[in-house]
Formats: sequence, C-alpha cells, structure tokens
Amino acid sequence: MILPTAFKRHGTNPFADLILMLRYYHIIRKLRPDVVLTYTIKPNLYGGMACRLSHTPQIANITGLGIATEESGILRTITSVLYKIGLKKAKKVFFQNQENLDFCERHQLVKAPTALIPGSGVNLSRFNLLPYPQEEDTSRFIFISRIQRRKGIEQYLDAAKVIKSKYPNTEFHILGSCENNKYISKLNTLSKEGIINYHGSVSDIRPFLSYTHCTVHPSFYPEGMSNVLLESCASGRPVITTDRSGCKEIVDEGKNGFIVRQQNTYDLIEAIERFILLPYQEKIGMGLYARQKMEKEFSRQIVIQAYKDEIDKI
Repeated sequence: MILPTAFKRHGTNPFADLILMLRYYHIIRKLRPDVVLTYTIKPNLYGGMACRLSHTPQIANITGLGIATEESGILRTITSVLYKIGLKKAKKVFFQNQENLDFCERHQLVKAPTALIPGSGVNLSRFNLLPYPQEEDTSRFIFISRIQRRKGIEQYLDAAKVIKSKYPNTEFHILGSCENNKYISKLNTLSKEGIINYHGSVSDIRPFLSYTHCTVHPSFYPEGMSNVLLESCASGRPVITTDRSGCKEIVDEGKNGFIVRQQNTYDLIEAIERFILLPYQEKIGMGLYARQKMEKEFSRQIVIQAYKDEIDKI
C-alpha cells in the first residue's frame, strides 16, 4: 500500500511542515507499525517527530544533510535544532558517508547509535554488467542528474565545449529534468550547435549507459551517496566525479575512474581528456573493476541486511 505525502523538498514554510508532520502522525496512528524507517531530510525530521508523538520506534537514514547545514546563520541553527528534535528518540541512525556522520557527532545532532552504510546500495540484478561499447573513434560521455548548478552542469557544459573543439569525435549526453529557464535555453542552444545531446528526463537510464563509455558527475551538492555513480559502476562504466563526500568514496583513483576538484572546470577537462587517451582495453578494465567494487562494497543486500539486523533488535 502506498500513501502519498506530497511536500516541497526545499520548502521552508513552517506551517506546511507542521501539516506534513501531522499527516505522518495520523498515518502512523492508523497503521500502527512496529517500526518506521525514514529516509531523506523531511521524512527523517518530521517523521521522527511523529514517531516521538506516537511512541513508535524509528530508524533513520541520512541521505545528505542538505545545503542549510553548510552555511552559517539562522537557517543552519534552525536546521540543527530540527535534527536534534526529529532524531532525538531514533533507535538507530544510518549515515551514507563519513563527513555527514562526523558533522552530526561534532554538533551533537544525534544521540542514537550510528552506523555507516554504503548509500542506498545498488540493485545488482537491475543494473547488470553491460557489454562495453565496441572500439571506435567516438568517445561518449554522459551526465545524469537534475539540471542544477550544484550538480555541476556548468562545469560539464564548459568542458564539453573545450573537449568537442579539440576532439570532434566526442559526444556529451545529458539526462535529467530541467526547471530553470536559464538552463533550458542554454541546453537548447548547445544541442543545436551539436555540442551536447540533451535527452530530458527519462525513467530508465540503462539504454543510455549501454552506448556511453564514461559517466561524468561533477557534483558539489551535499550528497549522501550518489546513486548515479553506483548505477553507472554496477553497469561496468568508468566514472569521473568530484572530491565531494558521497562521490569520492565510490572511486578508486585510476582504477574505476578519476576524481577532480569541485567546481574546477580545468580539472574536469584534464580528466576527460585523460580518459579519451586511455587504451581501449584499459577502459574495459576500469569498467570491470567498477562492477567488482559494487559487488564487494555497495550491493543493496548489504543495506538490507543492516536494516534487518537493527529491526531484529527492536
């Protein structure tokens, strides 16, 4: 059974958030679950408050603390207070990267026992190892994300312009929804110029991964653990990403991809060019290493077992 609870992910209206918390409370009171598993920021916070009111055990999963925790001022103070209230009675709090865990411990946001898990894990059955594209002159790169500045779209577009001028037989694909008129216009212009191929939002990225050689994820958004990178690696695709927590943990430098500095277009251009110049067999090897790393460290079964172990304790 699915009970939709619509809300604005980035909304800051306290009355709307109060209504959300009450909606969670009524759902919990109606269903009377043995334990509530919360995931992402608002469900963690307001779902946690609802669990406290209804005396229901909560296991929370921190998929990223949000932009507000990275900035000083009143918004960060309010967010920190909400975390302390929302997670005060949690039985367990899972974190997807060490930086988030360290932040919460440093600011004493969580009193519950904590543990690191490998993100949401990747479904290795759904994301099978795909055959690597056959050797040819063209190198195809792909960016998969909402079209936002903090996801690194500007660095990707700037890199595409430079690389395309130097290596005409390259392709730069983009998947993701775009709500910003500034980027819609820019994407349309660059598509017409043949610099990028913008495919919009898609429900299944696997057909696109099947013919691209490398996933580029230049995010500087506060990730928990990047699903885009996990799914790309599980499919046997090398990746290029940033030294951001939630991204860098997925890459063993030079073995399944490259790590570049955040918001650094020159670093990104250098990494893309470095990949283009790699021997074909080495690219295949990077993809195979990526798959093996997912099987050993990031399988969804690891996450499921962690939840089972904690639920058994309640």
